[in-house]
Amino acid sequence: MTSTQSLRKVTSVHKDVSERLLKINPALAKEVRKILEENKSERHIRGGMATKLKYLNKNNINMKKDNSNIESNKKAV
Repeated sequence: MTSTQSLRKVTSVHKDVSERLLKINPALAKEVRKILEENKSERHIRGGMATKLKYLNKNNINMKKDNSNIESNKKAV
């Protein structure tokens, strides 16, 4: 794979797969199209899950910091 191919955007790859593969192997193109459509219809769910995990991790880190501050204050008293 050349460096220019690795820098292409996902949409370009999807377009290439959709158009070029249809000419080369129509049966395979049909299967690939199903998978691409399924991924496209589910990507908003994956994005939401990633955002949720991001903020859960942030909250857990903040809670650990708060707990360590409380423990430090108890020792000081």
